[in-house]
Amino acid sequence: MSLRKGNNVVLGENINLGNDVYIGHNCVVEDDVTIGDNVYIDSNTIIRSGTTIGSNSFVQSNCIIGEYQMDFCLNRKKHEHTLSIGDNAIIRSATIIYTGSTIGNDFQTGHRVTIREKSIIGNHVSLGTLTDVQGHCTIGDYVRTHSNCHIAQEAVIDNYVWLFPYVVLTNDLNPPSDDIAGVHIHSFAIIAADSLILPGREIGQDALVGAGSVVMKDVKPYMLVSGNPAKAIADVRKFNKVIGKEVYPWRNFFGRAMPWAEKGWDNWIASLSKEERRLFKVDEII
Repeated sequence: MSLRKGNNVVLGENINLGNDVYIGHNCVVEDDVTIGDNVYIDSNTIIRSGTTIGSNSFVQSNCIIGEYQMDFCLNRKKHEHTLSIGDNAIIRSATIIYTGSTIGNDFQTGHRVTIREKSIIGNHVSLGTLTDVQGHCTIGDYVRTHSNCHIAQEAVIDNYVWLFPYVVLTNDLNPPSDDIAGVHIHSFAIIAADSLILPGREIGQDALVGAGSVVMKDVKPYMLVSGNPAKAIADVRKFNKVIGKEVYPWRNFFGRAMPWAEKGWDNWIASLSKEERRLFKVDEII
């Protein structure tokens, strides 16, 4: 273990620190925390009990990692909740991540992101500034949200999904009520800016929801929908002819920050085993 720290750092008991860890000024690291190798924690950050942060991670200033759940707020007693964040995370300033969640490797946030409890987040996920994940959500690998997205409880977002700015996923069937139904967005789907997805709707694989849409019905795979209420426009593969350019399905033409970035989609998918294809949920589209 090698630790460098700033002024006024408070360290709890039973802390497991890796090599080359830096903890900045005025930080609090509570009991039962594990921090991997080569981790940098900037000033005024709180790491609460039961948190694990993987190696090569960077937590910027004014974050709360492992925030209390409601049970602690009600009785002020320690509860056995944990938070696990994988290797290579970049968590930008003023982000709050509640305890009780599991986050994979290569995770990244913008500034002032909130992630509530009981969320499962995969690898290579990026959540843009002011994104709000309201807990009890499942988010797959290589998901990208831009700024100001709201993801309500019980949402399921599969692999390789894009949410552009100001997208809102809802869940209350009869507001206000306890009738909750989360949105399910299937792999490779795109939700364009300022769209609203009503509770319990399914957005099919490779579908495209146009900007400013209000989705009141399920969207079929490969379908472009747009409007308020959203209506089917065309299969995205046929829509290429309308715009005069081959752009959809996007995975065939865009690869930045994706695992096929160097090989291209066709070569990458051909290189996978059947088990790997199943893991990435691509069997049905090849």
